[in-house]
Amino acid sequence: MKEIGPVRPIYPPAHPKTSPEELVKAKKAGPIKSLADLAAPHVFETDEELAEFLAFTYAERHADLNFPSALYSP
Repeated sequence: MKEIGPVRPIYPPAHPKTSPEELVKAKKAGPIKSLADLAAPHVFETDEELAEFLAFTYAERHADLNFPSALYSP
């Protein structure tokens, strides 16, 4: 029986692999000091836009829970 070596992609990757350390250095990222560092103000222009996004996200996360159990076969 012939042994198969590691699978290699046919084409080289579009971007060279970069280590996490190199990415942090390139982005000049630092440690998160507070939750305010994560805030992204003005992502949604109106409260209605935010409510629409939250409703969509909720519906998508729970969509698979509505499938009949007959579709699942062990």
